Amino acid sequence: MTLQSQTGAKARIAPAGLMFLAITSLGWGFNWPIIKHLVSVLPPLTLRGTTGVVGAGLLALLAISRGQNLRVARKLWPRLVLAAILNVGCWMVLMGFALLWLPASEAALIAYTMPVWASILAWPILGERPNLLRVISLLMAFLGLSAILGGNGVAASLAKLPGILMALGGSVGFAVGTVLAKKLPLGLPPVSAAAWQIGIGCLPVAIVGLLIENAHAANLSDVDWILLTYSTVIQFCVAYVSWFAALERLPASVAAIGTMAVPVIGVVTSALALHEPLGPGQIAALTFTLAGVALATRS
Repeated sequence: MTLQSQTGAKARIAPAGLMFLAITSLGWGFNWPIIKHLVSVLPPLTLRGTTGVVGAGLLALLAISRGQNLRVARKLWPRLVLAAILNVGCWMVLMGFALLWLPASEAALIAYTMPVWASILAWPILGERPNLLRVISLLMAFLGLSAILGGNGVAASLAKLPGILMALGGSVGFAVGTVLAKKLPLGLPPVSAAAWQIGIGCLPVAIVGLLIENAHAANLSDVDWILLTYSTVIQFCVAYVSWFAALERLPASVAAIGTMAVPVIGVVTSALALHEPLGPGQIAALTFTLAGVALATRS
């Protein structure tokens, strides 16, 4: 994703931009409990890979309909594949498996520590030395992770440690991809870039899933198919297009901070739809994590 840089006078916040940002946050936020349910009826690689491939195809059609060029210069292919692996492939695989060990609310919180890791990784990759706010944001993120890890006792913490490590790996991988995108820009139209990255990142995941997993689509209920359609169309198409539309109309800092609504929506909807706990431990994790992300995006 490419964020706008704002210079000079304070940028105007367009109401349409806020509307698109709200659509993005709702689309991605509601998807966390949906994916948590779907990994209980479909294997994670098959689920994440196939929905991504279909979503990439729909995005490619959207790009063509908007007159965006899908052609990729030969010299850009290595960085495009690298971006797809970090931003999509690792994210889809690791987050899909993380949900086998973690509640959707906790996975969403860990996933959205990404701005914290991006702000720290900007030092070795882009030469941006961390300031005090970035250091504090890192500490706040660790406090949030500690609240998740220690919220239900030692035995429960050890049981969900694999999920935490996978979710953290997916978040850090996405952060590396985000920072590298600034150093090695793709130079593609936004919807075309999203279509290529999602397609390249998800295609091998789908192939491996179909080869090694036993998926039984015939056993899916009507509700399962509706949720699968939501995860494919709303998550990959509507939310992504709304995100790019928001970036065109809002200051980068406003858009970045606005995405903090995603884990909040994920936590609340998971509590309501999946009856996941929403006690002091989860609230503490939410508070520390969002505070760390807020500081990271403002630093």
